[in-house]
Amino acid sequence: MSDRPVTTDDAWVPDACTLPTAERPLRLAEWDRFFTDAVRGVGRLSARHLRFQLDGAARVDEVARDLTARESSCCSLFTFGLSRPGPESLALDVRVPAAHVDVLDALAERARSPRTRS
Repeated sequence: MSDRPVTTDDAWVPDACTLPTAERPLRLAEWDRFFTDAVRGVGRLSARHLRFQLDGAARVDEVARDLTARESSCCSLFTFGLSRPGPESLALDVRVPAAHVDVLDALAERARSPRTRS
């Protein structure tokens, strides 16, 4: 993963998130690095379901599992699923309840943002 600086504006973080406020910029930076380094495509399968196409490297798999496990522990509105559709590909599915579609919208926008694609 890269050491590039990232923007850590957490205005979109849902109220349901129990991660201490002081730790949120660090977590957002981790997600931004993940988006920059690992995400090859973003697809919206439904209003409540987002799929990230990831680099298939073993290291990306490890980082995705670690990051989503830690995110699940503090932000229960997300449901994550990691799968390997092919030998060189990895997919991360993110689902949210209907009441939190706006959070999924913000996550998709953040993943597509130029700040994570530089």
